Parts: sequence; C-alpha cells; structure tokens
Amino acid sequence: MRQDGFPEPTRAAGLARLAAFAPRMGRDYAATRNHDFGPGDRSNVSLLSAHVRHRLVLEQELVATALAHHAAAACDKFVQEVFWRTYWKGWLEQRPAVWFAYRARVAEWQGRLRSEGGLRRAYEDAVSGRTGIACFDAWVQELVETGYLHNHTRMWFASIWIFTLRLPWELGADFTYRHFIDGDPASNTLSWRWVAGLHTRGKHYLARASNIRTYTQGRFDPAGELDERALPLVEETSHPTPVPFPPSESPPAGRVALLLTEEDLNPETLPFAQARVVALASVMATEERSPFPLGQPVRAFAEAAIEDGLARGAQAFAVPAERLMDVDSVVAWAKGASVDSVVTAYAPVGPVATLLHRLGQALREVRIPLIRLRREWDSLIWPHATRGYFQVKDRIPELLSRLGLGRENAARLSRRPAL
Repeated sequence: MRQDGFPEPTRAAGLARLAAFAPRMGRDYAATRNHDFGPGDRSNVSLLSAHVRHRLVLEQELVATALAHHAAAACDKFVQEVFWRTYWKGWLEQRPAVWFAYRARVAEWQGRLRSEGGLRRAYEDAVSGRTGIACFDAWVQELVETGYLHNHTRMWFASIWIFTLRLPWELGADFTYRHFIDGDPASNTLSWRWVAGLHTRGKHYLARASNIRTYTQGRFDPAGELDERALPLVEETSHPTPVPFPPSESPPAGRVALLLTEEDLNPETLPFAQARVVALASVMATEERSPFPLGQPVRAFAEAAIEDGLARGAQAFAVPAERLMDVDSVVAWAKGASVDSVVTAYAPVGPVATLLHRLGQALREVRIPLIRLRREWDSLIWPHATRGYFQVKDRIPELLSRLGLGRENAARLSRRPAL
C-alpha cells in the first residue's frame, strides 16, 4: 500500500485491495459512495479505478467479487458503476469521430492560449489552483499531487470549470485526462460532455453549493461563488451515427509475439490455446494523452503497471520480456523473433488504438499480421451502448448470465482469474 492509501500499481496489490473492500461493496457502498470524505479517508470507495483502467484487475473480477459477498440487489450500485465504464467505452467505440473532434479542439485551444492573453490567464489560474474558489483550488492540488479525485468531485470540478469559470470544456477534459492515474479516453471525454449537456442533449450537471457542503461534510461551502443557473452548452452538430466496430479476431496459432500496452495488462488470461508465445514485449502511448505535460503520478503508475504486466507475462509464458519504444522497434522485434503473428489485447478508441493502427500498417509491410484479441466482456456489452446508459443498465442481469456471472457462479469465479 502506498503512503497515499492507494494500492501499488500491480495485479497482486489490486487483488488484495479487492478482497479487503469486498465486504463494503453492498449497502455500505450504496449509502456512502457519493460522499467525498477527503484525501485522508477513501474507505468508502474501492480505489481500484486505475487498476481496472489498465486491466491489472478485470471488470468481471470486480462483479464476481461483489456478487459472491452480497445479494444482487445489495451490490447493484457497485455493479452499475463497473458497467458505466464499459458503457462509455462502447459508446465511443461506435463513434470515434467524437474522440478525434475533441482532440482537434484541444489542439485549437492550445493555439489560442498562446495568442489570447485573457484566456491564458484564466486557464493558468484554474490549473494552478488560483481561482479563489476554495474547493476547486483544493481539488486541483489533490489531482496534481495524487492523480485522483472522488467520482462525485469530478462532476463538481467539471461543472465549475465549464459553468462558473467559463473555460472550454475540452481544455478541462484534457487537464484531468493528463493527470488522472485512471484517465480513460472514453470515460473522461464523455463524462465532461455529459456534465456540459452535450452527451444527453439539453441535460447538464450544475454544481450546487448545498450539494458540495452536504457531501463533503461541510469541509467546503462555496455559497454564492458558483453559477447555479447556467444553461447547458449547445453543439451545432449532432452525435455521429453509430458505426459497427470490427468483429472479434480469432485466437492465434503457431509462434506468436505478445505485445502488452497500458490498455490491458492481464496477459496470462488471454486465449493462447493453439499458439506458443515465443516473445514478449511492451510499448506505451501514455505520453500521447495530451499535447500538454503529463502528470507525474500518471507516468509513474503506467510505468510500474507495465513492469508488473511484463513480469507476470514472462513468468506465465517462460520467455524474456522487453520494453520497446515505438512502432519501428516493435517491427524489428517481431521480425527478429521469426513469428507467425504479433498478438495484443484489443485497445478501444484512444492513443493506444492509434498507435496499434500505425503498427498494423507497418507489420503488414513485412507480412506479419497484428491480431487484436477483444475480451468477451467488451464484445457482449459494447453493442448495447448505442444510446443512453439505461439501454445497458436494463440488460445487466441478462449480460451477467451470459458472462457466467450469475449468483450461483459468482463465488467460484471470484476465486480465479477471469477471462
């Protein structure tokens, strides 16, 4: 356990935290999950979001553990939070244009920060915690130092940024994405759009002083400091029509090189029944999160998580592990290993997916296919993320059954690695 209370960025530490938090996944979680007790007390939340984001711990393992310890009705809120993350990923996977539009706007705003003095001063005050709004400034400091904010606080933070400080939502989303140790392209981008009123058109989230006072136990009370009457943002374009994502690729055969990325660090649970892993390496796209500097906790967590994934993979497949720097070094590594294919876990829309797209093109030139294995969890849930979350929520019992996570199987599944 780190000094800040978070588990170390390893699978073993994540599983230990999961076991310790299991008794609180039921009614305790439902009753206290919206309370931010401050950085000194995170006992009401799992602190596993970064582990799940990097798949040091799998979503199925969270749900199986919750169901093994609690009745389905009691742990419903916890299970729903797990499904929210998957809903965001599935929604963006079917609308990649939203991600690329956001990235383009961040680049545009970066240029305007250089040329517009007023915007630059307001932005620098916000990201330095100099707004004069005590709660917001404290949250900036907490985020930069720890790489984390409580989920409810993330909503307040985004709302104040957009509706009180009147700063571009894209710059706020970029700021949190490059500082959250659990920063996820889909969850981060779409949560900011939801707060702004762009995800569910006309329905925005306004931070209210009374709500902040209640759920921080009076630590903060920004009465009179927030714009609590702001209207939702308006976007001229409508949501892109959902596009189908590629079908799942078949598990590999023959000699394969296994490539790890920060998107999925659970190599020992990928399907290799007909293949022999003869080489193992990693490549990272963490620095591609933003054109602005990355937070130190983000870099440190991702680096340590990669090392843990490589160590477990090397042990599981009895091969040495390498750290590679870019597409060219991956291609050279694959050629040198004389493999039939390079295999990696599927990466949803984001910097890693972009890197893998370039890699796939480069490997084709040397006649080595890149196989991206998508987990059953994603393949079953993502197709239902075509509109709002409730399309997914209403199917949770059915989806859990199809995943083998019915109550009768939960105890058994919580004691073994999930596929």
